[in-house]
Amino acid sequence: MSLPKFLISKRFLLHIAAAIGLVAVVLIITFISLNVYTHHGESYATPDFSGLTETQFIDLVQQKDLRYKIIDSVHISDMTPGVVVEQTPKPGDNVKENRTIFFTINAYSAEQVPMPHLVDFSLRNAQVTLESYGIKVRNLIYIPSEYAQLVLGQHYQGKPIKPGTMLAKGSYVDLLVGQGLSDEKTQVPNLLGMTLEEARALVQSHLLNIDAIIYDDSIPSQSDTLRAFVWRQLPEADMDNKLRLGSSLDVWLTIDEGKLVQDSENEENEILE
Repeated sequence: MSLPKFLISKRFLLHIAAAIGLVAVVLIITFISLNVYTHHGESYATPDFSGLTETQFIDLVQQKDLRYKIIDSVHISDMTPGVVVEQTPKPGDNVKENRTIFFTINAYSAEQVPMPHLVDFSLRNAQVTLESYGIKVRNLIYIPSEYAQLVLGQHYQGKPIKPGTMLAKGSYVDLLVGQGLSDEKTQVPNLLGMTLEEARALVQSHLLNIDAIIYDDSIPSQSDTLRAFVWRQLPEADMDNKLRLGSSLDVWLTIDEGKLVQDSENEENEILE
Protein backbone atom coordinates (compact mmCIF):
# COMPACT_ATOMS: atom_id res chain seq x y z
CA MET A 1 0.00 0.00 0.00
CA SER A 2 1.32 3.38 -0.95
CA LEU A 3 1.93 6.06 1.72
CA PRO A 4 -0.86 8.40 0.53
CA LYS A 5 -3.38 5.58 0.67
CA PHE A 6 -2.13 4.51 4.16
CA LEU A 7 -2.50 8.06 5.51
CA ILE A 8 -6.19 8.08 4.56
CA SER A 9 -6.87 4.50 5.53
CA LYS A 10 -9.33 3.66 8.27
CA ARG A 11 -6.64 1.86 10.29
CA PHE A 12 -4.36 4.92 10.40
CA LEU A 13 -7.19 7.22 11.35
CA LEU A 14 -8.17 4.89 14.20
CA HIS A 15 -4.56 4.98 15.51
CA ILE A 16 -4.54 8.79 15.36
CA ALA A 17 -7.87 9.01 17.19
CA ALA A 18 -6.64 6.58 19.86
CA ALA A 19 -3.43 8.62 20.39
CA ILE A 20 -5.37 11.87 20.70
CA GLY A 21 -7.76 10.26 23.15
CA LEU A 22 -4.87 8.92 25.25
CA VAL A 23 -3.25 12.37 25.40
CA ALA A 24 -6.57 13.91 26.44
CA VAL A 25 -7.04 11.33 29.20
CA VAL A 26 -3.50 11.95 30.50
CA LEU A 27 -4.06 15.74 30.54
CA ILE A 28 -7.39 15.38 32.35
CA ILE A 29 -5.85 13.09 34.97
CA THR A 30 -2.92 15.53 35.40
CA PHE A 31 -5.20 18.55 35.95
CA ILE A 32 -7.37 16.64 38.39
CA SER A 33 -4.29 15.50 40.33
CA LEU A 34 -2.92 19.04 40.50
CA ASN A 35 -6.23 20.36 41.78
CA VAL A 36 -6.33 17.72 44.47
CA TYR A 37 -2.68 18.26 45.43
CA THR A 38 -2.93 22.06 45.60
CA HIS A 39 -6.40 22.06 47.16
CA HIS A 40 -7.63 24.13 44.22
CA GLY A 41 -10.28 26.55 45.36
CA GLU A 42 -9.72 25.68 49.04
CA SER A 43 -8.55 28.62 51.12
CA TYR A 44 -9.34 30.25 54.44
CA ALA A 45 -8.80 33.54 56.19
CA THR A 46 -5.41 34.28 57.71
CA PRO A 47 -5.60 34.46 61.52
CA ASP A 48 -4.75 37.69 63.32
CA PHE A 49 -1.42 37.12 65.10
CA SER A 50 -1.09 40.71 66.40
CA GLY A 51 0.11 40.93 69.99
CA LEU A 52 1.17 37.27 70.19
CA THR A 53 4.68 36.13 71.06
CA GLU A 54 6.40 33.35 69.10
CA THR A 55 5.60 30.77 71.78
CA GLN A 56 1.94 31.82 71.56
CA PHE A 57 1.47 31.93 67.79
CA ILE A 58 3.47 28.82 66.86
CA ASP A 59 0.62 26.49 67.94
CA LEU A 60 -1.90 28.45 65.88
CA VAL A 61 0.41 28.37 62.85
CA GLN A 62 0.72 24.59 63.12
CA GLN A 63 -3.02 24.10 63.62
CA LYS A 64 -3.69 25.96 60.36
CA ASP A 65 -0.97 24.00 58.48
CA LEU A 66 0.93 27.21 57.82
CA ARG A 67 4.57 28.20 58.00
CA TYR A 68 6.12 31.37 59.40
CA LYS A 69 9.26 33.45 59.23
CA ILE A 70 10.34 36.45 61.36
CA ILE A 71 11.84 38.92 58.90
CA ASP A 72 12.22 42.14 60.89
CA SER A 73 11.95 43.83 64.28
CA VAL A 74 11.10 47.32 65.47
CA HIS A 75 11.12 48.88 68.91
CA ILE A 76 7.88 50.32 70.28
CA SER A 77 8.35 51.29 73.91
CA ASP A 78 4.72 50.92 74.97
CA MET A 79 4.31 47.41 73.53
CA THR A 80 5.33 44.07 75.04
CA PRO A 81 8.74 42.92 73.73
CA GLY A 82 8.60 39.99 71.31
CA VAL A 83 4.99 40.35 70.16
CA VAL A 84 3.87 40.50 66.54
CA VAL A 85 3.62 44.07 65.27
CA GLU A 86 2.89 43.36 61.60
CA GLN A 87 2.19 40.32 59.44
CA THR A 88 2.03 39.47 55.74
CA PRO A 89 -0.50 38.32 54.49
CA LYS A 90 -2.75 40.60 56.51
CA PRO A 91 -5.38 39.19 58.90
CA GLY A 92 -8.41 38.05 56.92
CA ASP A 93 -6.55 37.53 53.62
CA ASN A 94 -7.33 34.13 52.05
CA VAL A 95 -4.42 31.67 52.07
CA LYS A 96 -3.86 27.99 51.35
CA GLU A 97 -2.09 25.34 53.39
CA ASN A 98 1.71 25.58 53.68
CA ARG A 99 1.61 29.33 53.00
CA THR A 100 4.44 31.19 54.79
CA ILE A 101 3.35 34.05 57.07
CA PHE A 102 6.00 36.76 57.48
CA PHE A 103 6.19 38.53 60.86
CA THR A 104 7.67 41.78 62.16
CA ILE A 105 8.03 41.67 65.95
CA ASN A 106 8.62 44.23 68.68
CA ALA A 107 12.33 44.09 69.60
CA TYR A 108 13.35 43.15 73.13
CA SER A 109 15.64 46.18 73.34
CA ALA A 110 15.88 49.43 71.40
CA GLU A 111 18.41 49.76 68.59
CA GLN A 112 21.56 51.57 69.75
CA VAL A 113 22.87 54.55 67.79
CA PRO A 114 25.92 56.80 68.39
CA MET A 115 25.35 60.36 69.56
CA PRO A 116 26.54 62.63 66.71
CA HIS A 117 28.80 65.66 67.17
CA LEU A 118 26.52 68.70 66.95
CA VAL A 119 28.57 71.52 68.52
CA ASP A 120 29.08 74.38 66.02
CA PHE A 121 26.21 73.08 63.86
CA SER A 122 23.36 75.41 63.03
CA LEU A 123 20.23 74.48 64.94
CA ARG A 124 18.49 73.39 61.75
CA ASN A 125 21.36 71.12 60.67
CA ALA A 126 21.59 69.65 64.17
CA GLN A 127 17.88 68.82 64.17
CA VAL A 128 18.11 67.16 60.74
CA THR A 129 21.17 65.15 61.86
CA LEU A 130 19.44 63.98 65.04
CA GLU A 131 16.37 62.96 63.05
CA SER A 132 18.52 60.84 60.72
CA TYR A 133 19.93 59.02 63.78
CA GLY A 134 16.50 58.49 65.31
CA ILE A 135 17.27 60.75 68.30
CA LYS A 136 14.80 63.44 69.40
CA VAL A 137 15.20 66.92 70.90
CA ARG A 138 13.49 67.42 74.25
CA ASN A 139 14.56 70.98 75.19
CA LEU A 140 16.29 73.85 73.41
CA ILE A 141 18.23 75.75 76.09
CA TYR A 142 19.04 79.23 74.80
CA ILE A 143 22.13 80.91 76.21
CA PRO A 144 23.76 84.24 75.32
CA SER A 145 26.27 83.97 72.47
CA GLU A 146 27.49 86.09 69.62
CA TYR A 147 26.49 83.20 67.36
CA ALA A 148 22.70 83.10 67.24
CA GLN A 149 21.04 79.74 66.45
CA LEU A 150 24.36 77.90 66.75
CA VAL A 151 24.55 74.72 68.85
CA LEU A 152 26.96 75.31 71.74
CA GLY A 153 26.43 72.11 73.73
CA GLN A 154 24.60 68.79 73.80
CA HIS A 155 23.17 67.23 76.97
CA TYR A 156 21.55 63.92 77.87
CA GLN A 157 19.63 63.57 81.14
CA GLY A 158 20.97 66.92 82.32
CA LYS A 159 24.64 66.17 81.67
CA PRO A 160 26.97 66.81 78.69
CA ILE A 161 27.14 63.86 76.32
CA LYS A 162 30.18 63.10 74.20
CA PRO A 163 29.91 62.32 70.48
CA GLY A 164 29.96 58.57 69.88
CA THR A 165 28.18 57.70 73.14
CA MET A 166 25.65 54.96 72.37
CA LEU A 167 22.00 55.84 72.97
CA ALA A 168 18.77 53.93 72.48
CA LYS A 169 17.04 54.98 69.30
CA GLY A 170 14.22 57.33 70.23
CA SER A 171 16.12 58.88 73.16
CA TYR A 172 15.74 62.59 73.93
CA VAL A 173 18.60 65.08 74.21
CA ASP A 174 18.79 68.78 75.06
CA LEU A 175 20.63 71.29 72.89
CA LEU A 176 22.29 74.47 74.16
CA VAL A 177 21.70 77.11 71.50
CA GLY A 178 23.11 80.62 71.10
CA GLN A 179 20.62 83.49 71.25
CA GLY A 180 22.87 86.50 70.62
CA LEU A 181 24.87 88.69 73.00
CA SER A 182 23.51 90.19 76.19
CA ASP A 183 24.40 93.56 77.71
CA GLU A 184 25.03 91.90 81.07
CA LYS A 185 28.58 90.97 82.07
CA THR A 186 30.13 88.14 84.05
CA GLN A 187 33.51 87.45 85.58
CA VAL A 188 35.97 85.39 83.53
CA PRO A 189 36.40 82.00 85.26
CA ASN A 190 39.81 80.42 85.89
CA LEU A 191 40.11 77.35 83.64
CA LEU A 192 43.77 76.49 84.27
CA GLY A 193 44.36 72.82 85.05
CA MET A 194 40.92 71.73 83.85
CA THR A 195 40.17 69.24 81.08
CA LEU A 196 38.28 70.57 78.09
CA GLU A 197 35.00 69.05 79.31
CA GLU A 198 35.44 70.56 82.77
CA ALA A 199 36.34 73.93 81.31
CA ARG A 200 33.38 73.87 78.92
CA ALA A 201 30.96 73.08 81.77
CA LEU A 202 32.35 75.91 83.95
CA VAL A 203 32.31 78.39 81.09
CA GLN A 204 28.70 77.53 80.22
CA SER A 205 27.69 77.95 83.86
CA HIS A 206 28.94 81.55 83.51
CA LEU A 207 26.89 81.86 80.28
CA LEU A 208 30.08 82.07 78.24
CA ASN A 209 31.43 79.89 75.45
CA ILE A 210 34.73 78.35 74.37
CA ASP A 211 35.75 79.31 70.84
CA ALA A 212 39.28 78.40 69.76
CA ILE A 213 40.85 75.21 71.18
CA ILE A 214 44.60 74.94 70.61
CA TYR A 215 46.50 71.73 71.38
CA ASP A 216 50.30 71.89 71.74
CA ASP A 217 52.93 69.45 70.45
CA SER A 218 53.02 67.49 73.72
CA ILE A 219 49.87 65.58 72.67
CA PRO A 220 51.05 62.69 70.45
CA SER A 221 47.67 61.19 69.49
CA GLN A 222 43.96 61.86 69.42
CA SER A 223 43.35 59.62 72.44
CA ASP A 224 45.73 61.78 74.53
CA THR A 225 43.49 64.81 74.05
CA LEU A 226 41.12 63.34 76.64
CA ARG A 227 43.67 63.84 79.43
CA ALA A 228 44.89 67.22 78.20
CA PHE A 229 44.30 70.23 80.46
CA VAL A 230 44.11 73.98 80.01
CA TRP A 231 47.43 75.75 80.61
CA ARG A 232 46.52 79.09 79.04
CA GLN A 233 43.36 81.04 78.37
CA LEU A 234 42.34 84.31 76.76
CA PRO A 235 40.93 86.44 78.22
CA GLU A 236 42.71 85.55 81.45
CA ALA A 237 40.86 85.09 84.74
CA ASP A 238 40.86 88.34 86.69
CA MET A 239 38.61 89.88 89.32
CA ASP A 240 38.38 93.03 87.22
CA ASN A 241 38.16 91.23 83.89
CA LYS A 242 34.52 90.79 82.84
CA LEU A 243 32.88 89.74 79.58
CA ARG A 244 29.43 90.22 78.13
CA LEU A 245 27.21 87.16 78.50
CA GLY A 246 27.60 84.93 75.48
CA SER A 247 31.17 85.99 74.74
CA SER A 248 33.83 83.39 73.99
CA LEU A 249 37.21 82.40 75.42
CA ASP A 250 40.14 80.73 73.70
CA VAL A 251 41.98 77.91 75.47
CA TRP A 252 45.33 76.17 75.02
CA LEU A 253 45.69 72.55 76.10
CA THR A 254 48.67 70.35 76.94
CA ILE A 255 49.68 67.22 78.84
CA ASP A 256 52.97 68.84 79.88
CA GLU A 257 52.50 69.77 83.57
CA GLY A 258 55.63 71.92 83.38
CA LYS A 259 53.77 74.45 81.23
CA LEU A 260 51.13 74.96 83.90
CA VAL A 261 53.78 75.45 86.61
CA GLN A 262 55.74 77.83 84.39
CA ASP A 263 52.62 79.86 83.59
CA SER A 264 51.76 80.11 87.30
CA GLU A 265 55.30 81.30 88.10
CA ASN A 266 55.09 83.96 85.38
CA GLU A 267 51.83 85.24 86.85
CA GLU A 268 53.41 85.46 90.34
CA ASN A 269 56.41 87.37 88.97
CA GLU A 270 54.09 89.81 87.20
CA ILE A 271 52.20 90.42 90.47
CA LEU A 272 55.47 91.04 92.41
CA GLU A 273 56.71 93.46 89.80
